[in-house]
Amino acid sequence: MKDLNTTAEIKGAAHQDLKHDSAIKQVQGRADYTDDIAEPAGTLHAYLGVSTVAHANIRGMDLSRVRAAPGVVDVLTADDIPGVNDVSPTGKHDEPVFPTEKVEFHGQPLFAVIAESRDAARRAAELADVDYEVLPHALDAISARDAGMPMVTDPLKLERGDVAAGLAEAPHRLQGRVTVGGQDHMYLEGHIAFALPGEDDDVVVHCSTQHPSEAQHMVSHVLGVPSNAVVVNVRRMGGGFGGKESQMNLFCAVAALGAKKLNRPVKIRPDRDQDMTATGKRHDFVIDYDLGFDGEGRIQAVDSQFAARCGYSSDLSGPVTDRALFHADNAYFYPHVRLTSCPQKTNTVSNTAFRGFGGPQGVVAAERMIEEIAYALGKDPLEVRKANFYGEIGDGRTLTPYHQEVEDNVIGRIVEELEESADYQARRAEIIAENAKGGIIRRGIALTPVKFGISFTATWYNQAGALIHIYNDGSIHLNHGGTEMGQGLNTKVAQVVAEAFQVDFDRIKITKTTTEKVPNTSATAASSGSDLNGMAALDACEQIKTRLIKFAAESRGVAESAVSFGPSHIRIGEEVVEFAAFIREAYMARVHLSAAGFYKTPKIHWDRAAGKGRPFYYYAYGASCSEVAIDTLTGEYRVERTDILHDVGRSLNPVLDKGQVEGAFIQGMGWLTTEELWWDDAGRLRTHAPSTYKIPLASDRPRSFNVKLADWSENREMTIKRSKAVGEPPFMLGISVLEALSMAVASVADYRECPRLETPATPERVLMAVERLKAGV
Repeated sequence: MKDLNTTAEIKGAAHQDLKHDSAIKQVQGRADYTDDIAEPAGTLHAYLGVSTVAHANIRGMDLSRVRAAPGVVDVLTADDIPGVNDVSPTGKHDEPVFPTEKVEFHGQPLFAVIAESRDAARRAAELADVDYEVLPHALDAISARDAGMPMVTDPLKLERGDVAAGLAEAPHRLQGRVTVGGQDHMYLEGHIAFALPGEDDDVVVHCSTQHPSEAQHMVSHVLGVPSNAVVVNVRRMGGGFGGKESQMNLFCAVAALGAKKLNRPVKIRPDRDQDMTATGKRHDFVIDYDLGFDGEGRIQAVDSQFAARCGYSSDLSGPVTDRALFHADNAYFYPHVRLTSCPQKTNTVSNTAFRGFGGPQGVVAAERMIEEIAYALGKDPLEVRKANFYGEIGDGRTLTPYHQEVEDNVIGRIVEELEESADYQARRAEIIAENAKGGIIRRGIALTPVKFGISFTATWYNQAGALIHIYNDGSIHLNHGGTEMGQGLNTKVAQVVAEAFQVDFDRIKITKTTTEKVPNTSATAASSGSDLNGMAALDACEQIKTRLIKFAAESRGVAESAVSFGPSHIRIGEEVVEFAAFIREAYMARVHLSAAGFYKTPKIHWDRAAGKGRPFYYYAYGASCSEVAIDTLTGEYRVERTDILHDVGRSLNPVLDKGQVEGAFIQGMGWLTTEELWWDDAGRLRTHAPSTYKIPLASDRPRSFNVKLADWSENREMTIKRSKAVGEPPFMLGISVLEALSMAVASVADYRECPRLETPATPERVLMAVERLKAGV
C-alpha cells in the first residue's frame, strides 16, 4: 500500500465545532418527523374526548352520538383495553389510559375516537354525553393541602446538623415564602404517535418520545403482550424539554390499541390546545423558609418546606420534588439545614419532567434567601453569594444537605472571571447612581451562580447501550439509546466515534433510535445524553478496534503496540493502509466488525430513606450577569445586557454547547418572566395556546448577549472526553434576570426592602411590587 499523508486531521472529531447533523435539512424542511412518515392506505386517525369538569364521579357516559358521527370507525374506552389500564411511569397504577369511575382534572382523556380523518375524529369527540356527579376540587398545592388531599408520593427530608440550635443562635433570622410558577414545554412539534399493526402480537410505533423503552413497556402493558412484541422508533423530535419523557405513553398506547383492534394503521396528533390541557407541565412550588445568618451575611441555618402542585397522579413528581431539595443549596454551604418536600395531589393535569427536573425551583429558593439577607443587611447580593460559596476539601464547607462532598468546585473562579469581564462593579455603581435621580425608568443588575448535579437520582437509569457496525466498504453505522430532540446528541456521539476510528464525520451514518437495536434504554434526560450514550458508543468502538489491532498485528507479523489508528488510515509497523481498504481486508479475514457497547455511571449511590449518598457523579457550574430596565408606571421591562460564563468541561462540540447555553438561558428567562399558567375557578387551564401563553420572542432576548464557555475547564471525572453536561445547568442562568428585576423594583424604596417578586415576574407583578414598595406596604 502507498503511504498516506499522516499529518492530516480528521473532519468532525470530538472537541471540534461542527454543525448539527440535521441543521440544513431542518432549515430546508427536509428533516423527517413522525408526522412526515408516509401513511399507508387505510390509515385511521384518533382524537381524545376529554372531561369538561375538574373533579367528578362518572355516573354514565353515552357515546352513541360520537359513534354515529360522519367518518367514525370506532370509539375506544377502558373496556377495549386487553391488558392493564394504566400508563404510570413509576408503576403506582394511578394514571389510567381512560378512567372508569372518576374524573380528576378538567381535560382528562375519557375515550378516543378513531375515524377516517383527523378532522372527523376531532369533531366527533365533542359529541359525548357524560353524566357527572361533580365533586369539590382543589387546584393549587396550598389549598389542596389545607383540604386534606393526600400527597401523590412519599415526601423527602434532607437534614444535616442541628437546625433548631443553628436558628436560635444566629444573630439574624427571618422567614419568608416564595411562589415559583410552572411552565409549559411549548415544543415546536406536539405529541404524536403512529402505530402500524403487525402479525401475531406485533406492533410498530413511531412517535416523538424521549423515552422509547418506557413507551414500549407501556404499550405492552396496555395491550397485554410482552415487550418484545412492541417496537418503538424515534428518528428525531421537534423539541422535548422533558415534556415527552413520560407524557407520550398515553398517545402511544391509544394509537397501538386502535391499530391492533382494527388491524389498520392509526395516528394520533392532538392540536395545540388539547396538547397543552391534557399533558403535564413544570411543577409550580410554594416554598417557605426560616433562615438564620450572621452580620457578614453568612448563612447559619436553613429550614425550608417545598410544596408542589403535582396534579392528579404521581407521574414523576417524586423524583422532581426530590431534585428540588437536591438543588435548594445551589452553590452555597448551609452549616445546619433541613429541607422537606410536600408533593401535593391536586385536581389538575399531572405535572411532569421539565428541563432541570425540579432543580430550577430549588435554585430560585436559594437565590431568594441570598437576596433576603442582602436587603436585610444593606449589602450587594453578590457579596453575600461569595460569602456563602462552597469551599475547598478540608475547610469544613464542602458537605451538601444530602451528605455528598463537593469535590470539583470551580464556582469561585467562574464568578470572579465573569464579574471582571462583565464589568459588574462599575456598572452596578453607575446603576445605583442613575436610580438615585428618581426617574420613571429604573435599572437593575445581578450576577447569579449555578451549581448543578449531573446523574439520574434513580441510580438504575444511569446506563446506556450503543450498537456500531462497520460495513466492508468502510462506512460506519451508529445507533444508540439516546434520542435527538434538537440538542445535537447524535452529532456529538458521532464525533466520538469519528475520533475513535480516526475517520471523517461524513463516513458515519446516524440512524433512528429504536428498541429493536438497543434495548432497555434510559430516557434522554437529566443532561446525561452525551455522558451515557457517548461512553457506550466509545465502548463499542474500542471492542472493534481491539479486534482490528489484533488482526493487523497477526497479518503483518508485528507487535500490537506497532499498530495505530491515524487520520483515515491504519499504521501497521512501517506500513500505512487506508481505512476502507483495511476494513475490506479485515472482512475478508472474517474479523467481526460489529459491537454492542455499554456504559454505567460509576461512584454514584443514593439511600433515599436516610437522605444520604452520592446521587451525582459531578457538578456543572456557570454564572450569568444580567442588566434590566423597568418602567415604573407600567411594569414593562427589557433585558439590556446579559453576560454568561459556563462550564461544560472539555466541550465535545463548542458551537453546539454554546447554542445550548443560549437557548437554556432564554427558556429559563421566559419561565421566570412571561410564561404564566392560569386556571379559572372551574379548573380550566385558560393559557392553553400560543395566543394566551407568552414564550419569549426574538425581541425579548438581551439587547447585548455575550456567551462564553470556560475553555480552561476539564472534568476531573472520567466522563466522555472529559466533557460536562450542558442540557439543564444553563437553564438556571435565567435567574439573573429575575434578580436584576428585583433590584430595579427595590430602588423605588431605596433598597431597604426585598421586593419578594413572585414568578413569573410579569409586568403586572413588577408594577404591583413597585406600587407596594412605594406605599410601604
